[in-house]
Amino acid sequence: MSNLLNGTEMVRTMLPLMKRAIVAVGLMMFCALAAQAQMATVSQEATPARLEKTVTTEQHRVFGQWVFDGEFSQQQFTGFNPNYKISTGDQITIQLWGGFEFQGAVIVDNQGNIFLPKVGPVPLRGVRNADVNERVTKAVQTVFKTNVGVYASLADAEPVKVFVTGFVNQPGLYAGHSSDSVLRFLDLAGGIDPRRGSYIALELLRQGDVVQTINLYDFILEGRLPSMQLFDGDTLLVKNVQSQIGVLGLVQNPFVFEFDRDRVNLTDVLELAHPTSKATHIRIHRNNRRKEEVDYYSLEAVDGLFVEAGDVVEATSDKLPGTIAVRVEGEHLSRQEYILPYGARLSELLEQIKFSPDAERDAIQLFRKSVKLRQKEMLLAQLQALESSVLTARSHTQEEASLRQREAELVMQWVERAKDIEPRGQVALGGTAKVQQDLLLESGDIIRIPRTSSLVMVHGDVLFPSAMAFEDKRTPQDYIDLAGGFVQARGSANVLVLHRDGTFDKLDKRDLDSRRTKLKAGDEIFVLPRVQTKHFQLAKDVMGLLYQIAVSAGVILRL
Repeated sequence: MSNLLNGTEMVRTMLPLMKRAIVAVGLMMFCALAAQAQMATVSQEATPARLEKTVTTEQHRVFGQWVFDGEFSQQQFTGFNPNYKISTGDQITIQLWGGFEFQGAVIVDNQGNIFLPKVGPVPLRGVRNADVNERVTKAVQTVFKTNVGVYASLADAEPVKVFVTGFVNQPGLYAGHSSDSVLRFLDLAGGIDPRRGSYIALELLRQGDVVQTINLYDFILEGRLPSMQLFDGDTLLVKNVQSQIGVLGLVQNPFVFEFDRDRVNLTDVLELAHPTSKATHIRIHRNNRRKEEVDYYSLEAVDGLFVEAGDVVEATSDKLPGTIAVRVEGEHLSRQEYILPYGARLSELLEQIKFSPDAERDAIQLFRKSVKLRQKEMLLAQLQALESSVLTARSHTQEEASLRQREAELVMQWVERAKDIEPRGQVALGGTAKVQQDLLLESGDIIRIPRTSSLVMVHGDVLFPSAMAFEDKRTPQDYIDLAGGFVQARGSANVLVLHRDGTFDKLDKRDLDSRRTKLKAGDEIFVLPRVQTKHFQLAKDVMGLLYQIAVSAGVILRL
């Protein structure tokens, strides 16, 4: 019974952390299932029973999908084009002055007229907006021949309700004004369904007849949108998507493009996608055939080639490596940027560098982007493993469960801070001539030549972290004593010596006082903090991460 109560209490105290673990596991399972579903879909499309014209996937956006993000629905069009035709319900502002004065707004009635005092009805329905003032002036002049000035303008358009249907996300009846753009009504309807709706085949229906066809590619690419006037009861129909061709890779527009024909010239597709300057070849995945096929062409040889509905075009770079760019920083008198042939070695570069008098040649540093990325990946992987270890640790008593919970909270906070640390990407050269002779350089490498130093830095759990003058006979313990000594007991201290060339030494208690431990000017001594936890494996994991962070990033992150 006691064990049962302890177990219940342990679950209660660890519940907040267990929830985080459950959410994380759930997300991982969701991603895995989504990937399996996508692979299954691709497999089905490759079979003869599933030859389709569409290639839309969750990871491949449809061209134009970004248009309907709510911006059109938030604003109404308040201006009127000159060709707008006056309709019933429109509001006309009238100003008369001189021999007869009148000022006000009148509404076009059901018979298509406005009524002016002392003038009578003036027919305006169907009149162009640009001709309203002239029509009202002529009507006034039939009564007042002279001495009456006229100014008439359209103030407000007729409120209308338009049906938006077809393949939109939220079909329905939406209110607006007759001067509003069809883009606003499409936005009110949640936009076009990217998996089923067409961006090039939209129709405006009035009493069952098509009065206007719309191709949104004209608006997206050229800013052209048909000037149309909406009437109450009109229907905006988004038809089914037509033929689709996907484009990905080295292009400015990696989207699924829609065409009104099943067979399209490849140059027309690439004109929409705009390959980048890095693209040299085109790979065509022929998905709409009995057998899945792949074609590969040079970008210069695509004239006259055709792709079919359902195909996926991928722009790639197929270049032989020629030269690499390497940067040299620090104590040297040469230029900073070097263009070297692919396959160049570090020793070949060093032969071209003129070192300054204060350069420390034995401590040359190499920083590499690929190493930095790999160090970050390894750090995140170990932090994720530490999170799992913390969240799944067991307790046998209520007191132990409470202690574990507090420890877990501290560790999780430390993990979040550790995730923000950026490794330096330094390659340990070791200072030997053979290493420099054999090491291949990569494009983007940074060679840093340090200046000769006469200092030794002491960091971490010492009373006064600082820099001291280097003396050849001093031991690591001597430098630690000059920094005020250990904050914690010497027996529990973990000491790391980082050399300027990227190598490091891990010292135990015997090495601290030994003169055999060779220190060099410019070295840094890291006294790592003690990890206080009741869980041995947890302490071991955190300690390993402390070493990794100190070596890869040159910082100490206290728990």
